Amino acid sequence: MLIDMHLHEITYSSDSFIDLSQIVTVAKQKGLDAVCITDHDSMGLRDYAEEYSKKVDFPIFVGIEFLTEHGDITAWGIDDYPAIKTSAQEFIDHVQKSGGFSVSCHPFRQNNRSLEEHLLDVKGLHGIEVLNGSTPLEANQKALRYCQELGLKPIGASDAHRIGQIGKYATWLPEKVDNLKDFIAQLHSGPTKPAIWNGINYDIVEAF
Repeated sequence: MLIDMHLHEITYSSDSFIDLSQIVTVAKQKGLDAVCITDHDSMGLRDYAEEYSKKVDFPIFVGIEFLTEHGDITAWGIDDYPAIKTSAQEFIDHVQKSGGFSVSCHPFRQNNRSLEEHLLDVKGLHGIEVLNGSTPLEANQKALRYCQELGLKPIGASDAHRIGQIGKYATWLPEKVDNLKDFIAQLHSGPTKPAIWNGINYDIVEAF
């Protein structure tokens, strides 16, 4: 299964220029099996995405990109999220208690929204974005090194805000799933590998 795990949709991410129909159309064209919507500090698209997913017969999993005091973390499997900015550890603990899955996204991008060295301090984080489509290669490579050293799950994702970015990077999972519960279960139990769109299909990689 190939899935783009970090996308922003225009309704609830004010810096996005793509809607859900565009996201699904491009994802299908590139051979992706599912997408994740991770809007900034919002899961407002959840009900609409569930209905649209059934309509187009394409899995759409809604999570969140939550800005903590120490940087952005994407997460799935939570029913709610803190009303105010909290520490990275408090948010990770919240996800853990819900049985969800949390990822440090673009941890070394220089935008004041990244965990950076706080990766070494937090406990219970599940994965790290080692390929983020809006992050320089050197920062992604540093994220990969930390991911390997910490023994966390490597994640690939486009972080798309515009149509041309959709599916630039993705995550490979061993089995196809069509609902959020099974998606989270597989993230916890199985291996993950980052994947790179080469213009024709995806190259599944362990290093880059």
